[in-house]
Amino acid sequence: MSPPVAPPGWSRWLVPPAALSVHLSIGQAYAWSVFKPPLESALALSGTQSALPFQLGIVMLGLSAAFGGTLVERNGPRWAMTVALVCFSSGFLLSALGAAVEQYWLIVLGYGFVGGIGLGIGYISPVSTLIKWFPDRPGMATGIAIMGFGGGALIASPWSAQMLESFGSDSSGIALAFLVHGLTYAVFMLLGVLLVRVPGSARSAPGAGGTARPALTGPQVSANQAIRTPQFWCLWIVLCMNVTAGIGILEKAAPMITDFFADTATPVSVTAAAGFVALLSAANMAGRIGWSSTSDLIGRKNIYRVYLGVGALMYALIALFGDSSKPLFVLGALVILSFYGGGFATVPAYLKDLFGTYQVGAIHGRLLTAWSLAGVLGPLIVNWIADRQEEAGRHGASLYGLSFVIMIGLLVVGFVANELVRPVHPRHHIPAPREAAHVERQQSESA
Repeated sequence: MSPPVAPPGWSRWLVPPAALSVHLSIGQAYAWSVFKPPLESALALSGTQSALPFQLGIVMLGLSAAFGGTLVERNGPRWAMTVALVCFSSGFLLSALGAAVEQYWLIVLGYGFVGGIGLGIGYISPVSTLIKWFPDRPGMATGIAIMGFGGGALIASPWSAQMLESFGSDSSGIALAFLVHGLTYAVFMLLGVLLVRVPGSARSAPGAGGTARPALTGPQVSANQAIRTPQFWCLWIVLCMNVTAGIGILEKAAPMITDFFADTATPVSVTAAAGFVALLSAANMAGRIGWSSTSDLIGRKNIYRVYLGVGALMYALIALFGDSSKPLFVLGALVILSFYGGGFATVPAYLKDLFGTYQVGAIHGRLLTAWSLAGVLGPLIVNWIADRQEEAGRHGASLYGLSFVIMIGLLVVGFVANELVRPVHPRHHIPAPREAAHVERQQSESA
């Protein structure tokens, strides 16, 4: 499948909606916590077990992004979006079968493994293309698209809760909900496949309605060279720590807020818990466009200082006072999730600043292996500690105190790693003639 080249007069503002149609769909992953209680009840699972499809999905997201990043660069966004559509929708259909026959391993295989490949390929599919269309505002451009991944649960959370209420929360009801998800998302993602375009050979000024040729300005580093630099691994640690801190709340959001206030005069209902998940999704989404756009003004390093430093402060406030004040708990969680989303949306621009646009999509894919580890680490810390505390006879907010302290420590580690980021040494740069030859070859292949 050849990358579709934009014709003369094509507006670059049509590309973000194409990316959003894919990211809003795969962003359903952040609504997984809505399915956790029904699955635990219907299939007799623990909290740690019910997190496994989500954890495996995030692992496969990082791995497929890492191994597929070069293919996405070579084959273009339409190919990537098509692969994402097939894998993500097929994952839901397999999960529907698994729930219908009460075989949990099929849900893990479908949602986690097959669907996770769709997550990874779909996530990176528009990033390089958007940076090339918007060289003047890379933070804003990637933020617009990637906010869709954060905002997917804003739609999926209440939608899933309503389906489970209508179809039932037993295994057959869960199966029907998975089936509807798979078919609906296939249609919605198809819109992005049909709409997306790559820049043509004609050059126009940023902001114009015409096409724009991707220009290589400043230092450029290949993907293979990038992973040999300390800057890449510092950013890997930064992303891993920021994601672990955010995903620890997000994956267990619905049961967490229920537990925190179960022993108070104002317990949280199932409907309110689903609403909390939707609020977190809104904060995740808003942070992706708001904080990433802010990074265009104050710089990537400064914005990560905010994500990691203020994030640690928010965790401390929740750990100390969250169970005595519902507004404080909700506000602290919303801020943490806005930083979580902002970190994802800002990192492609951070990579562009350090390594150039030459193979930024492939470098981004390799960096997302940090997400794979964080996708296991965050939920494992929160769920495993909560399960052990419950076995020890504890309840309420005390289930999460230790895990929150660990999250604060991880954010401090990420803060230090961000401080160590410096410009890439010239020995890693690609000579200018080679850059030009590479661009010309890519354009001739896509024409």
